[in-house]
Amino acid sequence: MSEVLRVLLVDDQPIIRSGFAMMLSVEDDLEVVGEAADGREAIELARAQRPDVIVMDVQMPVMDGIAATREIVAEELGRVIILTTFDADSYLFDALRAGASGFLLKNAEAEQLVEALRAVGHGHALLAPEVTKRVIEQMSAPGAGGGAGATGTGAPTGGAHAELLAHLTDRELDVLRLIGAGRSNSEIAADLVIGAATVKTHVSSIFAKLQVRDRVGAVIIAHESGVVGGG
Repeated sequence: MSEVLRVLLVDDQPIIRSGFAMMLSVEDDLEVVGEAADGREAIELARAQRPDVIVMDVQMPVMDGIAATREIVAEELGRVIILTTFDADSYLFDALRAGASGFLLKNAEAEQLVEALRAVGHGHALLAPEVTKRVIEQMSAPGAGGGAGATGTGAPTGGAHAELLAHLTDRELDVLRLIGAGRSNSEIAADLVIGAATVKTHVSSIFAKLQVRDRVGAVIIAHESGVVGGG
């Protein structure tokens, strides 16, 4: 029997919260434990309810979703999925730097929402290929480095990255390069002509050595350090 994942919904539009809550009400393994209309309320509810996953809008009054995500992740109050639209690229990198575990489109179908919550709730990053591509394009753009640094999250860069990367084997660097390029595990296995289980082992080792929780953190380090692109 699957464990029940506790979900907190955060959006300043009641109709979106109620729509998501209705979609989730039929799932036996998902339980909505609270709804918040702004980032500050989300943090307070997360402290009280300790949800497994928080579905977080970005633009809200009082405190926006990026700032709220940063505090929630820092306090380890739950894993965050950012609600977004693909025309809101400017938020993607800031959300990743804040510690978001993935993204979900505001017009997501019920099945997509459920799959996203289960994936993130069970410790996986939700970084769809389309989103990865947008993030990579943003990080590769001229001046992107300055923008990223301006988020003020305190994420290690420069020398700190080099120190962590020094612990990777040559093969792990190859795998990291492909993770940064948005490749899935199966694609990495095909590119490097190695087994899927071997890729999974390398990926786990990379996460541990780079001190990141998931693929999202690895993508950021791969680009900030110049392992991918960078020119």
